[in-house]
Amino acid sequence: MSLIPYALTRPFLFGLDAEAAHELTMDMLARGQRTPLQWAWCNETVDDPVQLAGLTFPNRVGMAAGLDKNARCIDALGAMGFGFVEVGTVTPKAQPGNPKPRMFRLPEARALINRLGFNNEGLDAFLHNVQQAKFRTQARRHPMLLGLNIGKNATTPIENATSDYLTCLEGVYSHADYVTVNISSPNTQNLRALQSDAALDALLAAIADRREALAHRHAKRVPVFVKIAPDLDEAQVAVIAATLQRHGMDGVIATNTTIVRTAVQGMRHAEETGGLSGAPVLQASNQVIRQLRAALGPGFPIIGVGGVMSADDAVSKIQAGADVVQIYTGLIYEGPALVVKAAKAIKAMAQ
Repeated sequence: MSLIPYALTRPFLFGLDAEAAHELTMDMLARGQRTPLQWAWCNETVDDPVQLAGLTFPNRVGMAAGLDKNARCIDALGAMGFGFVEVGTVTPKAQPGNPKPRMFRLPEARALINRLGFNNEGLDAFLHNVQQAKFRTQARRHPMLLGLNIGKNATTPIENATSDYLTCLEGVYSHADYVTVNISSPNTQNLRALQSDAALDALLAAIADRREALAHRHAKRVPVFVKIAPDLDEAQVAVIAATLQRHGMDGVIATNTTIVRTAVQGMRHAEETGGLSGAPVLQASNQVIRQLRAALGPGFPIIGVGGVMSADDAVSKIQAGADVVQIYTGLIYEGPALVVKAAKAIKAMAQ
């Protein structure tokens, strides 16, 4: 278990601006990984393997994309006990994201609002960092898996978005255990329009074609997942489900952040634009998971994410129909201990 209880460090971090605390934490993790400093946050890795999309997940709790946008901290996050870690979103070219301030805590709701906007150092820097990670050299029966999350540059017109996704897919393919196509961030203008019928059909057709060429070139088939929003009605979910299956996608990640503010009305920062994450998104995310499972049937892989702030929340995602879960905001509020608690609770539920 970690040497320093998170309860001792959280007051200091929460005393800082949210993005400043984020950057300080990521710098510490990047500098401390693969050194004795890693004992400050390392955890056991719960052994609860599950087969999904042709992969063996060591346990059913993963790190969601968005925390480590530049893939700097893969080994540090793996040391927290995650069965899989997803990094990004990466875009072809480096971009600064939206103007600051752009990240806000809502402690009374155990929530965050961010409008970061795919701020990242670009594909080349991202791949360099991925190649520095050492997790694949660890002697483990079931090695941690790595997901690489791809998106479009803010300056790329939405009608040319497919080109950016294909550029990123080409770049990350040989380095990923799975690739996630992010079409659901609310912080890149018009991005969510890619979830509409015709746009999604065209994008996934192009990705499926390019994936077949890459699978032939690299002699391996890397699973492709699509990350969707919680702000969809049942009819929209059904269309997305049919489109995923029609184009041979390997799974879906449900869900990204929400633009709905009903649960946080009247709170400080509640009116900030951006995506709301944390406890308020749990039920909406679980509802989309239930609708996806009904539309997709029992065998289609679903990664559940959104509002996992406790072990019980993680279990609720599995009960809603997810196969595995991811954490982001819960890690910020509860610390690395949540990873092990959630993994143990899901394992116990399945026994």
